[in-house]
Amino acid sequence: MKLLIDDANLDAIRQLYQFYPIDGVTTNPTILSKAGRPPFDVLREIRAFIGPDADLHVQAVASGAQGMVEDAHRITEQLGENTLVKIPCVPEGFQAMKILVKEGVRVTGTAVYTPMQAYLAARCGAEYAAPYINRIDNMGFDGIAVAKEIQDIFTNNGLSTQILAASFKNSQQVLELCRCGVGASTVSPDVIRSFVNSPAIAAAVDAFAADFERLTGVRSMKEC
Repeated sequence: MKLLIDDANLDAIRQLYQFYPIDGVTTNPTILSKAGRPPFDVLREIRAFIGPDADLHVQAVASGAQGMVEDAHRITEQLGENTLVKIPCVPEGFQAMKILVKEGVRVTGTAVYTPMQAYLAARCGAEYAAPYINRIDNMGFDGIAVAKEIQDIFTNNGLSTQILAASFKNSQQVLELCRCGVGASTVSPDVIRSFVNSPAIAAAVDAFAADFERLTGVRSMKEC
């Protein structure tokens, strides 16, 4: 499973890249609005930092199919052909996906709440489909179960589309999807940091260091 950062804060992205095995970044209009700067200025900085080959997902904002296609052209012109364009899984979006896939544009079907949306995006040629795990939970359904059902649909129908799971509230949700081998998950910085943020872990590391210091009088191997 690929691990992506769901954020547009470049400082947070840099910090997480320093410590964790990150495969790319996802954004959406809401995330970009929090930066308070021209969207393409922020996106170009992110692309420059993560490099031309890392996954960068950027959402089209137009409502009609033709507008989505034009947004996609602008996105790839500004950020490189390797950039994945997020298209909502609605009728106009499916039309746009078919056009873009024929043009060789990489597409991610987004705003996925149901397995049928994901299936249709896959049939249109989307590289990824992005179910919103926690938002599905908040609607009274089981987001993890929906993602697993989508995974089964892709496998049983011989579809190459991968899941890009999004909208997590905790690390347990991410772990559940890691266990079943979905293609990718995009996770907020706070949830990524929580993966190993445990008093028990910190206490164990501190205890090892203290025992070594009692034995040798120093805190690192290079000093003994």
